[in-house]
Order: sequence, then C-alpha cells, then structure tokens
Amino acid sequence: MHVLVAGESWITQSTHIKGVDHFTVSSYVEGIGPLRDALEAGGHTVTHLPAHLVPDHFPSTPADLAAYDVVVLSDIGANSLLLPRVVLERSQTHPNRLMALAHWVRDGGGLVMVGGYLSFTGFEAKAAFAGTPVEEVLPVTCLPQDDRVEAPEGLRPTVAVADHPALGGGATDWPHLLGYNRTVPVEDAEVLATIGGDPLVAVREVGAGRTAVFTSDCAPHWAPPEFCEQWDGYAPLFRGLLGWTTGQDPAAPVSP
Repeated sequence: MHVLVAGESWITQSTHIKGVDHFTVSSYVEGIGPLRDALEAGGHTVTHLPAHLVPDHFPSTPADLAAYDVVVLSDIGANSLLLPRVVLERSQTHPNRLMALAHWVRDGGGLVMVGGYLSFTGFEAKAAFAGTPVEEVLPVTCLPQDDRVEAPEGLRPTVAVADHPALGGGATDWPHLLGYNRTVPVEDAEVLATIGGDPLVAVREVGAGRTAVFTSDCAPHWAPPEFCEQWDGYAPLFRGLLGWTTGQDPAAPVSP
C-alpha cells in the first residue's frame, strides 16, 4: 500500500528578550514519526508531504492521485490545498484540489483525515473544511465554528464496534487522549469509537471509494506518549484504518 501523508509538520518562531536586546529564532518540527513508523513496520510505503510543501506539490488531479492507494490529511488546512503560489501570488488559475480529491475518492480512492488544530474546522475555524468537496465525502460534517475540545484531564475513548477491521484488532481498552475535533456523523457513516460522546473513529463508503476519520491527533499534544508510543494498539489501529479504506484485510500479508 502506498500512502501519501500531507501535513504533520510545522515551523515555530520565538522571540527572546534579554534586557534591551532581543532576537528571533525558528525551528522546523515534524510530528509524523509515530504514524510513519507504524505504517512502515506493516510493510507500507509512506510518502510524507510536509505542510510547507503542500501548496505547491500536493497532487492536482485525480490522475496524479492515482499513484497512491490512500491519502491522509493530518493537521493541514483546506487553504493549503486551494492556494498554490500560482493562484495566491500570480492570480493564475489552477485545478481545485479539494474537488480532485473528492472525485478520486468516489472513483475508488481511500481518504483518511486525522484531527488537529488544522483539521476539520480547526483552531479559530482556520482549517476550513466545512462546506468543501472534501467534507462531502467524509463520514462526518464539520462544525461552523472552532471545533476543538481540549481535555487536559484526559478522556478515554469508548469502542463501539470492537471487531470492525478498521480498528485493526478489536482492542477496547484505549489510553486517554487530551483533545479532539468535535464533528457530527453523516447518516450513512459507521461510528466505530467515540470520545466525549462525539465520533473518534468513523468510516464511510462513498461511491467506489472509502473514507475514514480519526478526530484526535496521531502525535502529541492531543495524543500523549501513553497513546502513540507506549500503547501496543496504536500501530494496529492506524494500519487497520488505512487498510480498510483501500479494501485490504489488515490481517492479510501486506504488499507495498
């Protein structure tokens, strides 16, 4: 299985003030590590497209997307797909990649959205997937306002359908999570796990394709080490989730 993961990186800039002097430093961070390790350990090929490369390098057409079995959007907002530099800086036309992605799914592609500050509706509604062609194929609808649920006390998921292949093994005792994006399941979705009474894992068949969501994060801070590093159910969960979207049996031998 060839997986394209878009997002899961960020650049942090901080200002240091020391008396009358100050300076600014920046750092680049990737959060894809736990997810990439889990998928590659299962024999899958992972192509990571960091967030700063998404605007210019995310596949633009269904034909471009055909190189992949499943696409994962993780902590990357709709604007990054809609606004390559030729549009934002040069006012030239460009294919609508949200439309292309939805079209590819309906023709048989697999799409997974993982939660975060720039997933679903996101922080201050800046992820902005509500009302888009991508939302139309997801198993959930997005809220019109900031959808984050911060849970510093920790919330334990509740598994509703333990034997579903998308959960990768039927584990029911999941570690706590520290937050998630609140969404509403669509009528034909199947909610496999919940958190705080809202969907955590949901799946849906759309045309010839399949989509799935995991509405919390696959890495810190919402996914603490107890979940993404120490829990032996982490890798089976995400391999199962992605495998289901491609129609593969997670228990079957994996071909790259």
